[in-house]
Amino acid sequence: MNRKIIITACIFGIIAVISGAFGAHGLKQLIAPSDLENWKTAVNYHFYHTLVLLFLSVVPLKSKYTNLSYYTFLLGIIFFSGSLYLLATRSITGLPVSVLGPITPLGGLMFILGWVFLLLAAIKNK
Repeated sequence: MNRKIIITACIFGIIAVISGAFGAHGLKQLIAPSDLENWKTAVNYHFYHTLVLLFLSVVPLKSKYTNLSYYTFLLGIIFFSGSLYLLATRSITGLPVSVLGPITPLGGLMFILGWVFLLLAAIKNK
């Protein structure tokens, strides 16, 4: 069991629950329905990959690939979900889309790399 990863997963899980509740109750009347859908997408991917982090904390595949998987999933949550949270609330925050637009696909790439590294960890495990 990896304490650091469990703590990270718990923190990201707390943030995901708060973000989901905030979107459902706090933002519903403040942002456009399409932006609320983007918010929900961010929450969903945030949760999915938080659960993957929790899985990584107990999986017996300890290698450089599991470490890389951990860090790329972590960056994926921050870049992908984080940028979607900001994009969804741009009507409130006034943040320009041009600044955030390229960050979302980078986060998606981090998610893909995280899965690739987890696959490599499983393949290389003896």
